[in-house]
Amino acid sequence: MMDNMTYPVILTLMVPKETKSYRHVYFICFLALYVLILSINIRLVMVIVMEKALHEPMYIFLGYLCVNGVYGASGFYPKILSDLILDSYVISSNMCTLQTFVIYSSLLSEITILTVMAYDRYVAICKPLDYHSKLTKNTCVKLILFSWIVPNSLSVASVLLSKFRPFCKYHIDKLYCDNWSIVKLSCASNFVNNVFGYAMTVIFLSFIVFIIVSYFELIAACKASLVNRKKFWQTCLPHIFSLINFTAAYLFDIMYSRYGANDLPESLRNFLALELVIVPPVFNPLIYGLTIRAVRKRVFTSCVASRVNVSQTIKT
Repeated sequence: MMDNMTYPVILTLMVPKETKSYRHVYFICFLALYVLILSINIRLVMVIVMEKALHEPMYIFLGYLCVNGVYGASGFYPKILSDLILDSYVISSNMCTLQTFVIYSSLLSEITILTVMAYDRYVAICKPLDYHSKLTKNTCVKLILFSWIVPNSLSVASVLLSKFRPFCKYHIDKLYCDNWSIVKLSCASNFVNNVFGYAMTVIFLSFIVFIIVSYFELIAACKASLVNRKKFWQTCLPHIFSLINFTAAYLFDIMYSRYGANDLPESLRNFLALELVIVPPVFNPLIYGLTIRAVRKRVFTSCVASRVNVSQTIKT
């Protein structure tokens, strides 16, 4: 047993299947995914920042969701890319803690942002006359701070509880570090970690319950008004897709981390592990960018304008 707070500890990570034959293929795939995540999320954020017509609470929250997606993806992709280049799948305990914090603070921030976005849609559709008085600039700032401070505070507490545990094992059966994998490295009792983990689960499940209840209210409001139904389909449908997308990815991660078994095929285990860091940051901007007309129109216009500028520059 080693005190990981006193001595530097090197941990080993799962080695991708048939790395010797397909290492460069894996590298190209992960690099393409990372570039795709960066490009679509940053493009959407730039359009929201530059277009005054999109300086509304819903689009500001959407921009923050995209920034959070880039932040979370940056906790995984640079590390796996460097591992594939160097063909060395090791990580220090300190870097493992940092990676865990980045990925899981991003994950918890996402559900908090989706809760804030649900509140925004509830006020916009159920109480439209109060929308601009309730969703002021100060309120938006407070909601964004709430969706950043709460998840990050809980993530700090969670990773510190894991960090202070002495290690007696040094292999993480996953392509990246996560909190439960670090907990399992210790031979000490995990009672405190379990209690804190269940408390966090209850907190964030309450957010999901709030979202579901708000959507029942939205559906009831839409029955009485054609305008409300149009608003619902245009702005709430992508939010529902994002929630389903997030919930599925989170459940996959829980299944893998806590209940995953070594008798599962390695390809399935890798899929369960990677679902969380691939699906939400890729599909969130695509869902909103393609389904919300105001966003889709301005993204398309900005793309066309940038191509015209490039072609004119080449000609001159």
